[in-house]
Amino acid sequence: MGVDKAQSHRPGLFKQSNKAHKHGRHRSKGSISSDAKGKISVKTLSKKIKRGLNRDERRHQALQIRQNKRNDVLNKKRSLGGLDFAPFLVAVVPLNKLGDCKGVVECLAKCDSEAIINKSPTGVTHIYAPRFKQKFSFIVPSTENELAILDALKICDTVVFLMSVTGGVEEENLIDKSGQNILMSSFAQGLPTPVIVLSDLNTLAQKKRHDYKQQAQKLITKWFPDEKLVTLENESDGINLLRKIGNQKRRSVLYRDRRPHIYAEDYAFIPDETGPYGTLKITGYLRGAALSVNGLVHLPGIGDFQMAQIDAPFHPFAVDKIKNKNVTGMDSNEKSDTRVLDKADPAKQESLDAENVPDPMDAEQTWPTNEEIEMAEQENKVKKVKKVPKGWSDYQAAWIPDDDTEFLEDNGSSDEESDQYMDAMSEEKSDNSDQEDQDFDTVTESEVAPNDEKYDQEMDFLAERQELEKLKAARSDKMFPDEVDTPLDQPARVRFQKYRGLESFRTSPWDPKENLPSDYARIFQFENFDRTKKRILKELEDVDGAKPGWYITVHIKNVSQLSWSNFGKVGAPLVLFGLLPHEYKMSVINVVLKRTPNYSLPIKSKERLIFQCGYRKFVTNPIFSQHTNGQKHKFERYFQPESTVVATFYGRIQFPPAPVLCYKEENGKLVLVATGSLLSCNPDRIILKRIVLSGHPFKIYKRSAVIRFLFFNREDIIYFKPCKLRTKMGRVGHIKEPLGTHGHIKCIFDGQLKSQDTVLLNLYKRVFPKWIYEDLVVSVASNEEMET
Repeated sequence: MGVDKAQSHRPGLFKQSNKAHKHGRHRSKGSISSDAKGKISVKTLSKKIKRGLNRDERRHQALQIRQNKRNDVLNKKRSLGGLDFAPFLVAVVPLNKLGDCKGVVECLAKCDSEAIINKSPTGVTHIYAPRFKQKFSFIVPSTENELAILDALKICDTVVFLMSVTGGVEEENLIDKSGQNILMSSFAQGLPTPVIVLSDLNTLAQKKRHDYKQQAQKLITKWFPDEKLVTLENESDGINLLRKIGNQKRRSVLYRDRRPHIYAEDYAFIPDETGPYGTLKITGYLRGAALSVNGLVHLPGIGDFQMAQIDAPFHPFAVDKIKNKNVTGMDSNEKSDTRVLDKADPAKQESLDAENVPDPMDAEQTWPTNEEIEMAEQENKVKKVKKVPKGWSDYQAAWIPDDDTEFLEDNGSSDEESDQYMDAMSEEKSDNSDQEDQDFDTVTESEVAPNDEKYDQEMDFLAERQELEKLKAARSDKMFPDEVDTPLDQPARVRFQKYRGLESFRTSPWDPKENLPSDYARIFQFENFDRTKKRILKELEDVDGAKPGWYITVHIKNVSQLSWSNFGKVGAPLVLFGLLPHEYKMSVINVVLKRTPNYSLPIKSKERLIFQCGYRKFVTNPIFSQHTNGQKHKFERYFQPESTVVATFYGRIQFPPAPVLCYKEENGKLVLVATGSLLSCNPDRIILKRIVLSGHPFKIYKRSAVIRFLFFNREDIIYFKPCKLRTKMGRVGHIKEPLGTHGHIKCIFDGQLKSQDTVLLNLYKRVFPKWIYEDLVVSVASNEEMET
């Protein structure tokens, strides 16, 4: 009979258990669980138990996710072109001057005998094809205004690029200079779904058509690698083109799809009885997102406004009319069948206050006011005149008390010494001119070639000289970045008193709220920009108002009659964009820009440029900085060709993504100089301007050296002694002590210097953009003036 196993004491859950010796052997899960004896760690108890899915459950979950995504794509595809939704908005744009866009629209309207055609007052051609059960809206923007074409492409679902073979199949004939400009700009701002059409093939011989089509396809592959050419010769080609437009995969333009937008098919301006303002009624299909009557809207070329109400008028191209095949007539009852969807609530409506009103008693305004600046300027205009003995210097005259001083106002007139100097210069000039007259023969007017004289009159040599100076300065800044000469006429500690040294540009601290300009009291700033963006985009799903696909009339109040009359003379399409919350307020905008290859001159910081950021166009003077990681970014004096920088300026808030196009005005022409995207709306971006003072080794020892030409007096050396020194060959050092009184410095480095090395001292100060912002009103600009 065996011996019974003695019972042992089993401790509870909270019994202390000492850590076992790590013997290095492998322990199985069973042995670990048996040693634990049912005890559970505190971390395991506090964590939420997540049950892992088995293989069948994971497969089912993936199937559900895939099915939901497929349903979303189908719903988005069905929301365009159907009877109950907005039609496909298609813009027809020629790539050469021989393309007949109106002829293409007429051909598409006649290709199907069962199609129902209707035209809106603004020239939009509606086509309903019963065989496809889809609706199409075709617009033809004016080819004389390239900005108008870009505005039309912003809101279109599809763009038809038309090429004509009438002029030949060479590259410069199929896609001329204006066509290349349109393609470059449309790619930069976000291209909708493209369709490339080749027309006028029937004008060629039958044997040459295939070869010409192959050459055109080879040319278009450079711009659109995945697109195939579509010919338009007869009715069957027109039906195939409509089928392609209705069934092709749509490109998503995020900045457009996230905002409500309308292409005006009809509009009316009702002036107020009193005042220079009125109410503008815009009618059209709503696309993108839902539109709330309490929000703000933006009209490119006119401005930002509030809405009064939103109506739902009867559309002559409605579903009932299509089914009855009667879209030409409309009785009076249908015209008056307009119901009000929503009216604005003054308590909930967003305001048009773009700037913050600073409080002068809030201890934020550290800069002098305008009155103090005017008083200081008046004091500077007053001159002190003292009577001193003949031969006294300015230093001796300073000891005379101010009671004996006479005050005279400075009216801009020169003093007696300057008059005498100018008289002497004029006499010297006259003597030199007499001598030149003796040395050189005079040339009569008949001896000068008339062509040269006409050429000189047409050229602006002053502008060429300014461009030459800019090129020299930009080349010097590229070869010797940020290097400046130490001044001889004043102490360096006075000249560079706003600058400071940094131990490390990347890790040294710099407070973003330190010494802010007074303009920062007028702007708005987010506590967390990315979090605010996510919250606003999430709230868009629950916006109450007009839904996408509705045919509505928007009443916009307080529109200036002068702005509306000027816009009517341009011929640009009338487009409406709904603004997201906070997008009317001013802040500091940062955009990433990359130079285009068609403009080779450098662009200086704080130079006047024209921007198109998303749906906005404005004029401003940005400052440039490097596009790097970290909290501090180096200021760039010039935007060099073939480079990428970040432009910072004051502007209206906009949530990314948003494409950016940058233009520069040259001799009355707009030149596309850079393209990019919106980076952030962050006033705390620290942009540091660097200056580099250079010195040269005079005597070199093992690790120490005597440096000269860095400073020129002893006090400056003591003032900048804490700053770190660097050399162009990678040595690091610091100032030990001054030698003498003429600027020689004894410095210690981490290694022996070479005689050809240069010692550098880096100093930094923070820079801010200028408050220069002006909304751009669309003006008449022909393709010849748009040399992009």
